[in-house]
Amino acid sequence: MKKKICVIGLGYVGLPLAHAFSEKYEVVGFDINKSRVEELNNGYDRTLELSKTQVKESIKNGMVYSKNLEDIENCNVYIVTVPTPIDNSNRPDLTPLIKSSQMIGKVLKKNDIVIYESTVYPGVTEEICVPELESASGMKFNSDFFCGYSPERINPGDKEHTVTKILKITAGSTPIVASEVDELYKSIITAGTHKASSIKVAEAAKVIENTQRDVNIALVNELALIFDTMGIDTNDVIEAAATKWNFIKLKPGLVGGHCIGVDPYYLTFKAEELGYKPNLILGARQINNGMGKYIAEKTIKLMIKEGKRIKDSNILVLGATFKEDCPDLRNTKVTDIIDELNDYGANVDIYDPWVDLEEVKNHFNHKLMDKNPFENEKKYDAIIIAVAHNQFVKLTEDDYKSISNGNKILIDIKGIVKNPTWRL
Repeated sequence: MKKKICVIGLGYVGLPLAHAFSEKYEVVGFDINKSRVEELNNGYDRTLELSKTQVKESIKNGMVYSKNLEDIENCNVYIVTVPTPIDNSNRPDLTPLIKSSQMIGKVLKKNDIVIYESTVYPGVTEEICVPELESASGMKFNSDFFCGYSPERINPGDKEHTVTKILKITAGSTPIVASEVDELYKSIITAGTHKASSIKVAEAAKVIENTQRDVNIALVNELALIFDTMGIDTNDVIEAAATKWNFIKLKPGLVGGHCIGVDPYYLTFKAEELGYKPNLILGARQINNGMGKYIAEKTIKLMIKEGKRIKDSNILVLGATFKEDCPDLRNTKVTDIIDELNDYGANVDIYDPWVDLEEVKNHFNHKLMDKNPFENEKKYDAIIIAVAHNQFVKLTEDDYKSISNGNKILIDIKGIVKNPTWRL
């Protein structure tokens, strides 16, 4: 049967995937966000994952961008790429996944395949999503319809490691479907695929990818805190240790974003539900979640040391996104620094040339500057480089001095300045 694919959720994951599939298949890109669909139909991708040329190219290839259920009724492969966030208690919020499954169930037909790409804990596809599909469709799993799982491996802002160039894990609910899902992805993924033995194995593989990174970064962050109390430069220590061939070279910093700062909670939730306390993983999360507060406190101490007032001081934070050269604000930990500084009574200005100011309303609870602070006359008591955007890498020491109020206090979280007042 000829494949007609529907990709549900046109964010950082879904849009590049839909574009890649559109070069070989008939594709419908579905999103419940009306303005998102309208922008894409006009050739604009606010995530900047696709250029205007690429968006228009996908439409030329026959791809339809839609928010209408009737446009996906005749598809036979549904790929779900919706967010899997956490709530205020760090518990998995499966609402987008459940609602997507309920929606797909309304149009599901005999022998259709539903593939999930959203990061989850092992068991979600078959224990949470499948019952929703069965209930909404009135059909039976692995008899009338089938499921697959192929965890996303998108790296936002990375123009080198794009979706087709990253090896993809695949899995299916039966051996035959597993092969069918694998062949589908293999047809567009030039880096190849790895067919997992089961959907649960594929789910587990994805969630530990980011958990491992989270734990490793937490170790480096804890070392940075220790070395800071000793008066030792952490980066000098890392450079020395990295001369050993098998040393894993990581840098300390904020751990936010849609994956590393979220995925471990999916695993710890399921582990605790089963009666196991994942102390190492939870400890790593605690360390990484505390870095923003530490950076803010360090800034305040340095200001006090310089004899600067704290209440009503002016502090500039450069960068708001969770990573460099990318407009992605999801789960950015820069907010932790800002919140802490606000608690001290400081006036905080935030500047990020990459951020779409409309997106700020959805993912950021602070107002951003709409003008470059280096082009204004306002002076700052302290400057914090929170994100290593290329625009900030190019700045000179004189640039920072020009907007400093008295003695320059420059906090460099990303290690991009030669002579900062303090570097993490």
